Amino acid sequence: MVAYKSKVVEPISLPSRERRERALEAAGYNVFNLASEDVFVDLLTDSGTGAMSDAQWAALVRGDEAYAGSRSFDRLASAVRDVMGFEYVVPTHQGRGAENVLYGTLLSEGDVVPNNTHFDTTRAHVANQGAEPIDCPTPGAFDPSLEAPFKGDLSLEHAREVVDEVGADRVPVVIQTITNNSTAGQPVSVENTRRVRAFADEIDATFVIDACRFAENAAFVRQREPDFADDVAIDEIVREQLSHADAVVMSGKKDGLVNAGGFVATDDPDLFDRCKQRAILYEGFPTYGGMAGRDLAAMAVGLREAVDASYVEDRLESVQTLASLLEDVGVPIYRPVGGHAVYLDAGEALSHLSPSAFPGQALVCELYREGGVRGVELGSFAFPGTERPELVRLAVPRRTYHREHFEHVAETAEAVLESATTVAGLELASEPTMPEIRHFTAELEPRSTPSTSN
Repeated sequence: MVAYKSKVVEPISLPSRERRERALEAAGYNVFNLASEDVFVDLLTDSGTGAMSDAQWAALVRGDEAYAGSRSFDRLASAVRDVMGFEYVVPTHQGRGAENVLYGTLLSEGDVVPNNTHFDTTRAHVANQGAEPIDCPTPGAFDPSLEAPFKGDLSLEHAREVVDEVGADRVPVVIQTITNNSTAGQPVSVENTRRVRAFADEIDATFVIDACRFAENAAFVRQREPDFADDVAIDEIVREQLSHADAVVMSGKKDGLVNAGGFVATDDPDLFDRCKQRAILYEGFPTYGGMAGRDLAAMAVGLREAVDASYVEDRLESVQTLASLLEDVGVPIYRPVGGHAVYLDAGEALSHLSPSAFPGQALVCELYREGGVRGVELGSFAFPGTERPELVRLAVPRRTYHREHFEHVAETAEAVLESATTVAGLELASEPTMPEIRHFTAELEPRSTPSTSN
């Protein structure tokens, strides 16, 4: 059941195929370089791209823009305490600002950091501190066809192998990302979080939860984890799961339901003070942290809305609708469907291409070329040097698109697959020096002939 109605609309139109061809070439076959006006249905990310509620817009108008001691900060801090259970909050301009603050505080050269699976900016921030990010996904996490309830879990067996190899003194931080974006938005069980907490205690490490999609994760827990039946409220599950962390890093642009902002939250006064000092250097005074007061106020409302059962259930249903439409026309997708996006299996869709031809990025470009649909590759192009499936993420902005848009996406993908064998693949034309973030700015060019897989 749809949990809201539209009060503001934006007209959109599908650019001509000729215009799309020119735009794609000018963008260096990297859809990050496309202008928004050249995109029809934009599924590049769900980060900061959703629609805010009328209550959030009202809060925006009432925002307190004081440099220090803002009332809007007080409202955000109160929401974080009530919804997530943490006493201390350090606001930042967005999630990667929070990563810079927290990981810049906790990590040093030579450290090793296990995570269920690092996302791109997390991996980059860990590496930027001279530390080594190590992915510890649960077995089967990278099998697109395996049906399992919590494929986002952290493998403690793998994490212990890491500690045995490098020594506990080199592992000061353990991270768990919920939901697990780099593993197709798969949820993490509360039981796994409890076990990771115990593991972190064993090795005297700080346990950090990347909580960007904490509400979506709680909804999956409510559906799938036996200890949390349907009569357990979403907010109760959230507080239980997050209570096991020493700190959380948060992008408010996801389950904060806003277009800008993030924060670090903790109950540790010493860690709070250290993060606060670093935030002053990189983000701003501790009661605004790189955000306008109106953005703080809107996020305070958004955090509370995110744990409303009608909202979060509708959120998961909208993503499932897109998945069902794609499957109905034969598009291979990662199963089970995650909370914020549908992940296409580009390795199967373009099975004639080898990983060196970047089949995921090739599929991204064909979706845009065919129907003006923008997605993002999360495979060999985005994560060089790692072993993972060739996936394309179609991230669904919150409260933005409707069934008709999803039908267009499915029709576009169906048309691309009908001529899949004619896709020749891509090769790098230029790339930045930091491989962890190359997919944001690298440029590519078409191969003259397909680089086929064996």
